[in-house]
Amino acid sequence: MVTHIVMWNFDASLTEETKKQAAAEMKEKLEALKEIVPGVLSVKVITEPLVSSTRDIALIGEYEDEAALKTYASHPEHVKVVETIIKKYCTDRTAFDF
Repeated sequence: MVTHIVMWNFDASLTEETKKQAAAEMKEKLEALKEIVPGVLSVKVITEPLVSSTRDIALIGEYEDEAALKTYASHPEHVKVVETIIKKYCTDRTAFDF
């Protein structure tokens, strides 16, 4: 099993309402990929971090193996979420896989 953790910050120019809407949309679309992409065991998007956090939103995914993670990363539905939502609202990305 492979665990994939990704964290983002929202663009500072966004309103709090826009950030909230973007977080909800990211959560809905990313978590739905579990049912679409083969080899995905779980996907959880955290949209309400503690005040001590240095990131606005995070994804924790579990995959059967590295090949499944690569399939997820290049899957057209995942790429669509990245291109139409994440790149639109987020300014940076940090990832850690193990």
